[in-house]
Amino acid sequence: MATPTARVETAEAEAAAWHDRLGARNVTTQEIEDFFVWRRTPANADAYRRLEAFWAQTKNLAGDKEIAKAVDDAMSRRAGRRPRLPRTSLGMAAAGAAVVLAFAGWIWWQGRTTFATTVGEQRVVQLADGSSVRLDTGSRIRVRFAQDQRLVELEAGQAMFDVASDRERPFVVQAGQARVTAVGTVFDVRRNAGGASVTLVSGVVEVASGRNGRATRMSAGQQARVAPRETRVEAVDVALETSWTDGRIVLRDTPLAEAVAEVNRYLTAKVELAPGRLEGVAVNGVFKIGDRDAFVSTVSGGLDLQATRQADGSIVLAERTK
Repeated sequence: MATPTARVETAEAEAAAWHDRLGARNVTTQEIEDFFVWRRTPANADAYRRLEAFWAQTKNLAGDKEIAKAVDDAMSRRAGRRPRLPRTSLGMAAAGAAVVLAFAGWIWWQGRTTFATTVGEQRVVQLADGSSVRLDTGSRIRVRFAQDQRLVELEAGQAMFDVASDRERPFVVQAGQARVTAVGTVFDVRRNAGGASVTLVSGVVEVASGRNGRATRMSAGQQARVAPRETRVEAVDVALETSWTDGRIVLRDTPLAEAVAEVNRYLTAKVELAPGRLEGVAVNGVFKIGDRDAFVSTVSGGLDLQATRQADGSIVLAERTK
């Protein structure tokens, strides 16, 4: 049985071949009928739509050095083994150089893609291999798929990865010094100033720090805190750690300063905490992401704080003056 990745790649190759053939000066009625039969398969129709979208962008990529290199590599690798279509497709045995150009350029286009969210935004990205990535607020990933590896760089923020299984192409997430390797699993990665944290929801992953760091195997329900010099793994409440995917911020005995920082991740008009003893006071509660007013009302009421709105829209929390 073909893997999802194999099916996607086959559809892509066939779509490139069809695009080249239908662009020829002479196209027979039989070839057009064969194309419509091929396109009835949903995966094939999706592949052809993606190729057409790429083709519309090629004018902007004409002078790109990486595109040229990808095409040169593809021409040298694929000489003598161009994409083949089913026998019912007439005239497809020799697809021609344009097919290789389209296929190589398309793979480059899909294999090196950046996705990002703004402050307060969340987004689900479907990758070409069948995996999905849920991006949290202010996050950015760069996707680089190759024949032997699926690499995603988490350049900023936090993301939940639901990985499609492909034992021949490990799925690797690079987040600063942290490197997470999986085959098919669900896990959350969050970058921070000192490194990254990895929370495993299901399956098994290996986490390493630095390029040559020793890999640590994680089990479901564990979280790894990866720093430049060490990786610490401990059991955690997965539902709590991944509550952001449900649109919630869950605080359990969280120091007020940390709670404010977490709420601010989703806000353009921030909450500011006046310095002092309040920073370490523990707070509890469940808040909807982006609901600043609910958070301010709860903590100011529970801790007897003064909430003052500033000219720039921010709110300052401070102890009430006697």
